[in-house]
Amino acid sequence: HNITIRKSYFTRKKSSYQDLFTSLDTNKDGKVDVAELRAGLQARGVFRQGAAQKIVSSGDQNKDGSLDFNEFTKYLKEHEKKLRLTFKSLDRNNDGRIDASEIQQSLEELGINVSREDAMKILQSMDIDGTMMVDWNEWREHFLLRPAHNLEDIIRYWKHSSFLDIGDSLAVPDEFTEEEKSSGVWWKQLVAGAAAGGVSRTGTAPLDRMKVFMQVHSSKMGLIGGFKQMIAEGGLKSLWRGNGINVMKIAPETSIKFMAYEQYKKLLTSEGKKIETHKRFMAGSMAGATAQTAIYPMEVLKTRLTLRKTGQYAGMFDCAKKILRKEGVKAFYKGYIPNLLGIIPYAGIDLAVYESLKNSWLSYHPKDSANPGILVLLGCGTISSTCGQLASYPLALVRTRMQAQASLDASDQSSMSSLIRKILAKDGFFGLYRGILPNFMKVIPAVSISYVVYEYTKTGLGISK
Repeated sequence: HNITIRKSYFTRKKSSYQDLFTSLDTNKDGKVDVAELRAGLQARGVFRQGAAQKIVSSGDQNKDGSLDFNEFTKYLKEHEKKLRLTFKSLDRNNDGRIDASEIQQSLEELGINVSREDAMKILQSMDIDGTMMVDWNEWREHFLLRPAHNLEDIIRYWKHSSFLDIGDSLAVPDEFTEEEKSSGVWWKQLVAGAAAGGVSRTGTAPLDRMKVFMQVHSSKMGLIGGFKQMIAEGGLKSLWRGNGINVMKIAPETSIKFMAYEQYKKLLTSEGKKIETHKRFMAGSMAGATAQTAIYPMEVLKTRLTLRKTGQYAGMFDCAKKILRKEGVKAFYKGYIPNLLGIIPYAGIDLAVYESLKNSWLSYHPKDSANPGILVLLGCGTISSTCGQLASYPLALVRTRMQAQASLDASDQSSMSSLIRKILAKDGFFGLYRGILPNFMKVIPAVSISYVVYEYTKTGLGISK
């Protein structure tokens, strides 16, 4: 009797797959290609960019760029298995249905705090029969033709990624899922992020040099005047002074920060538990401090090379030798304290603003919770990083002044607190924000360049979503 029931279940399932396949195969050639699948997904309200491509790539065994019925069925069966596992993990009380509190609890464990009504909205987007509970059939119906098959996928889209390189490496490091760690995808993502940062920093180097000049030389130099002065002194090439070492320090800093972050997370959380936002901030800040301590001499070299006059140093090693001979080892850690203090407001505000933007978007667009779209993600990342920069900028200015001290008059060489007092007395509160205009001018081009390069590098390394 059981065998008969099972047989009829599989027959029904096969015919439902067949009906689905037939409805998608609009040109009736026995295959579903990306264009047909995209049209079919859009008709079902799935507008995620690249979703059709992802489904075809996952199921296309003979690599002909389309799915025949067998490949389509095999893909759906595998996908259903994953959906079933996720459904079971969300169904905490094992009653065969998911309610709002179970969604709320699961999202909380993944680091997203949503209110009861937001959880209800997410539930509503899947609830077909209006019971305000989702059973297996409704869950399957909702996710069957979506490449995102669980709530972790939603979180993956919302991962606050530091590949958006705006020249400051104070952000909380990247989060990687267990799956990404075990498959080795994480290091490819770090490589792609470093490449994106390198190209982005090179593209915006003239604005970065202008920012450093305005931070150090408190004469009221304007943007245009400043650029004219630089070009007159050293030619067009001089606008890229200090960029070589600025790009070189990305790789060691990223890898030290990532490894330290993983260790601090283990120390702060008990086995098998998801890390809460405040602990993530603590782990991120400590990892940032560890990385900055290791590469700080490169930061000092970057400032000195950026400010150098034509012929002052033959190169990076010559600069290091001259600093060592004239000022000793201590010079390589000038400005270290304000730099370290700057990590806390930057990382804290960056993370807090990002989490707030993410949660408010999720509460207003629960149906698209796994489909935020690239502009939303870039917008949230850019706004949160910019807020972080605004908060930590005075400390960054003081750090740069202290790093450059040997190239200033002896009267200008002072401690952090006396330097802040001097700036406030001379230029007022806004003196602490000198150079912020070129700094903000480079945010949009830096984010755009790093995103494009990151995506191309990921595709080249074979990890495109």
